Amino acid sequence: MIHAFLNRKKIARVSSTPGFTKSINLYLVDFSFYLVDLPGYGFAKAPKNLIKKWTSLIEGYLTSPRNIKILILIFDIRRIPDMLDFNLVNFVKFLNKPYTIVLNKTDTLSTKDREIQKQRYLEFLKLPLDISIFLTSCKTKEGIKGLKNFILTKIKN
Repeated sequence: MIHAFLNRKKIARVSSTPGFTKSINLYLVDFSFYLVDLPGYGFAKAPKNLIKKWTSLIEGYLTSPRNIKILILIFDIRRIPDMLDFNLVNFVKFLNKPYTIVLNKTDTLSTKDREIQKQRYLEFLKLPLDISIFLTSCKTKEGIKGLKNFILTKIKN
């Protein structure tokens, strides 16, 4: 997603294994804002103690006094949302942080299945109807321009 957002390659390390990001990675964009990559722990195949450390790292970052303009919560559209996803969204809501949802890997599903999955996420995560949900594919670049414009608008405000 970072490569697609920045339209560059080889900036972020990429792995075919979910949960590869194990630390907080900061990317200074155009000398004007930081794009921050936090570990994902919902689908990572990692030992529970490591996932617990990531959870503490994420919660510590999000609860610290930072001027967070927008949180981008990225989910694999092929997955069924689970309690970890639900808890993450509720935690962000509790912190009263601005956020949006990205359902990535849309190139793997039909248009009909994308809509079914989008509705599934809306209902399971109890998302407000006015939340922006972006359907993206880093492979085909579908939805990336709209997401980028949305983020840049939030950064400028």
